Amino acid sequence: MAVSLTKGGNVSLSKEAPGLKKITLGLGWDPRKTDGTEFDLDAMVFLVNDAGRVRNDQDFVFFNNKSSADGSVVHGGDNRSGVGEGDDETINIDLEKVPTDVQKVIATVVIYEGKERNQNFGMVDKGYIRVLNGDGGAEIARFDLSEDAGTVTAMIFGEIYRSGTEWKFKAIGQGYADGFQALVKSYGVNA
Repeated sequence: MAVSLTKGGNVSLSKEAPGLKKITLGLGWDPRKTDGTEFDLDAMVFLVNDAGRVRNDQDFVFFNNKSSADGSVVHGGDNRSGVGEGDDETINIDLEKVPTDVQKVIATVVIYEGKERNQNFGMVDKGYIRVLNGDGGAEIARFDLSEDAGTVTAMIFGEIYRSGTEWKFKAIGQGYADGFQALVKSYGVNA
């Protein structure tokens, strides 16, 4: 049975699934209101150190850079419409391969050309992030974004982080008002 989290909540993945080696982050959403223009939401992850910064641009994994340099994090591909049931985009993480100087893997979602298309997370419905066991696919934890994100075009959904020898997941659900460029720069990516 998966642990259902609220904003700010966290869970020890290591305790919920002893022996956990690989996980999949499943991210999903549906457009709530539309004028016919497709919503293209993009899942992106940042591998950050203790200072909250990427070590290099390869630590920013998204549709144009589908794998971290060491192969520990791999993006499952771009879904350009959010249509259909289940996860719209997935990120696979091999916890044993994540470099020891990476403290967190931060999962974000950005609306592609959100400002240009006058689209924002207030127009998105049923947004969620879930953590699946990479061995067998059982859902370990889930966070359903419930609050209206108003006018933001970028959002931090959650993070996987180290706590001693354990891996934990924290539900964030924080909008990022300044959009894609500001988001990536805040983690030290040269955008």
